[in-house]
Amino acid sequence: MKKTAYALALLAGGLLLAGCSSDHVMQMKDGRTVVVQGKPQVDKATGMVVYTDENGQQQAVNQDQIKEMSSLDK
Repeated sequence: MKKTAYALALLAGGLLLAGCSSDHVMQMKDGRTVVVQGKPQVDKATGMVVYTDENGQQQAVNQDQIKEMSSLDK
């Protein structure tokens, strides 16, 4: 019984975290559109925007190359 309750609690916690992180879309100045997992982070020291792409790979792009950034409504 305790194992089932523990498993359900872990599952509920994971779903809650997954539901809170909405995807974002970055429209680049060169016309490309990039879908981002979660919210991109800006490194103020370097001016780079660090994000995780659709394939789960961490990427970085110069903030000057981004035309617009918005959250993706699910």
